[in-house]
Amino acid sequence: MERLYPETEVWETCTPYFETRNIHFYVNKCGFHIVEFFNAHHPDLHDPEAGEENNYEGEDFDGMFRFEKRMK
Repeated sequence: MERLYPETEVWETCTPYFETRNIHFYVNKCGFHIVEFFNAHHPDLHDPEAGEENNYEGEDFDGMFRFEKRMK
C-alpha cells in the first residue's frame, strides 16, 4: 500500500487492545507507533463539552489502540 500511495504522509489504523497479534504486527513489523488508547474514560474530543468522558456503546467495548506511521 505504501508503494501505491507514496504521497501519503501519515498512515493511521486502529485495533482492539486484546488483539495482541495485531499490535505486534503493526508496531514491530510495520513500524507504526501507538498514539492513543480509547477506553471508557477517554475524553471525546468531538464533544462540544470537551473533557467529558466518552460514552462508548455496548458492554463488549474494552478498549482500542490507534496507531500512526509517519512517512519520511
